[in-house]
Amino acid sequence: MSSPNALAADPAASHIPRPQASRRRLLLVTGLAGAGRSTALKCLEDHGFEAVDNLPLALLPHLVSGVSAAGEAPRSLAIGIDVRTRDFTADGLVALLQEMKADPALDVRLLFLDSDDETLRRRFTETRRRHPLAPDRPVSDGIAQERRLMFPLQQVADLVIDTSDRTIGDFKALLSRQLGLDAKSDLAITIISFSYRLGLPREADLVFDVRFLDNPHYDPALRPLTGEDERIGEVVEADPAYDGFFAGLTGLLWPLLPGFEREGKSYLTIAIGCTGGRHRSVHVARRLAQWLEGKGRPAILRHRDLDRSAAPAAPESGRG
Repeated sequence: MSSPNALAADPAASHIPRPQASRRRLLLVTGLAGAGRSTALKCLEDHGFEAVDNLPLALLPHLVSGVSAAGEAPRSLAIGIDVRTRDFTADGLVALLQEMKADPALDVRLLFLDSDDETLRRRFTETRRRHPLAPDRPVSDGIAQERRLMFPLQQVADLVIDTSDRTIGDFKALLSRQLGLDAKSDLAITIISFSYRLGLPREADLVFDVRFLDNPHYDPALRPLTGEDERIGEVVEADPAYDGFFAGLTGLLWPLLPGFEREGKSYLTIAIGCTGGRHRSVHVARRLAQWLEGKGRPAILRHRDLDRSAAPAAPESGRG
């Protein structure tokens, strides 16, 4: 049972108000082991918080009062605390919380993460972790004991989120909304052009082969150029197969992006390859980056093999 003052873990619920610019934001993240504290801290770190996990309670006031670098505004803090924290007691943390909330320089909130017992048991089983309160007993014993110990914190929490039926992506999105964090895409997109002769990029999530397009390499006047030259682009896009391919590529990619974000994916690397990594793949990668930019999805563009493809090709092989 949560405090009547705590915000419900409902996407439609009002979120915690943003603090005044003059007050340092401090978010204490606690709850049951296995309910998502580490995920929450990583999400907050992505939003600019300075995240620290399992800080001994006695050191918390010293961290909060620490002096920032010259000319640097104090960063928002997110502190992970649970039963494993040194000198932890629920009553001690409640008292410390009340003391810090009385400080006019701080905006202090307590986030409590919960989950049903069956979900917690399943998560411990899947990760093969021992419950911190039941290293030599059934997980259910540790969960029951932890609920009793953490109940006073759940009662005074400013926000309680139940993570039982949520994917990591859902949880991050809900947390961001409830805390009033700036809305932005969490998916960092990178587009790489590459040469099949030099192997697939190991970091690639999606790979597209454009060796079926007309190859400018076979035109001696175009061979020294690269896909960054507009003349190469004109040749590649003049291929009758190009328009249908590019429309299919973007049509496939666009609905995937929100799906990746819902599942909590942080990075997406799209690789475009041709024989030499100099002409066709470079142009198509550029065009895809421009298309994403126009859709409000800027991407990092990297031509992995452009410099390495400058050497003359062997007579029997095609390049570009």
